[in-house]
Amino acid sequence: MTLPDSAMTDLVTPLTEAGSTIELLLRELDRSWPPGAERLQEISRYALIPAGKLLRPLLLVESAHAVGGGGPELVRAALSVEYLHVGSLIHDDVIDGDAVRRGRPSVAARYGVTDAIVAGDALMLGMFAALTDAVEGLPPHRALAAVRVFARAGVDLCRGQALEGELRGDPGCGLDRYLTMTALKTGALFRAACLGGAILGGGSPAQQRAITGYAEHLGLAFQMHDDLLPYTSDPRSTGKSALSDLAAGRPTFPLLLGYAMAPAAGRRELEVALDGTLPPAEALPLVHGLLENTGALDAAREQAAAHAARAKESLAELPAARGAAVLAAVADLSVDRNR
Repeated sequence: MTLPDSAMTDLVTPLTEAGSTIELLLRELDRSWPPGAERLQEISRYALIPAGKLLRPLLLVESAHAVGGGGPELVRAALSVEYLHVGSLIHDDVIDGDAVRRGRPSVAARYGVTDAIVAGDALMLGMFAALTDAVEGLPPHRALAAVRVFARAGVDLCRGQALEGELRGDPGCGLDRYLTMTALKTGALFRAACLGGAILGGGSPAQQRAITGYAEHLGLAFQMHDDLLPYTSDPRSTGKSALSDLAAGRPTFPLLLGYAMAPAAGRRELEVALDGTLPPAEALPLVHGLLENTGALDAAREQAAAHAARAKESLAELPAARGAAVLAAVADLSVDRNR
């Protein structure tokens, strides 16, 4: 999917502003994690830098701007959600046995499983220190509310991870359970970033509800599109093996749609693809062909785009400000990317 020229024109200014926020985040991230320190610091820096998309920190900063807030503390507070996110990715790679992350060896592959678990723990716990240090000068009730949001997000993320484990190898688990899992595992940090930003920015209850609605639909759109990438993007772009989901027996969104749309023989093929009978490298082209033939890939794209549109609709309650425009641009780009 490619955005039309008119849409790209509408995105130019918001994306320029988003780029300036990301530059601030990158500078603060590099300052906070200098090279040449002790081993745990070295491993954490390796996991964090070079940075990924920094999407969740960007959402926090721009959600605060969208409700009329701002301040230098936002950048440092925003990085705390990146620590939680990256810590969870380190653990994900341990659980899935993935050797590649962001186009290079995963932390577990580079430093070993034991150090990867410790580094993931340290980053996730360090989130609280980073957040509370950053917001020390804000009204105490805002700081407490933001900490509460992040703590609950961490628990929700773990609940989603546990549910994903229950669904492994079962293409008949149903879309409802997938949506619940996605709302927890992926949506938790989108909600935390957006709601946390709105709280720290002094947003009203109505504005906080609008931001939360945006985040929930954005999380679904983002994950649905992410699940399409093994079938639509080159691993050199995604930075991760296209075989990872099948190797882990993970019933992703297009696969679940394909299972619901396929005849009995097609369903059996998908079951075999997830149960480990076929090597993932052999299963991937078979699954790809089946998803194309059933129309599941097109249906997945349409549903992801629909959630992105609903995310943008939720922003109508917010002031017509720079932050809301950036959030709208993020929603568009969440379903128009190759990584």
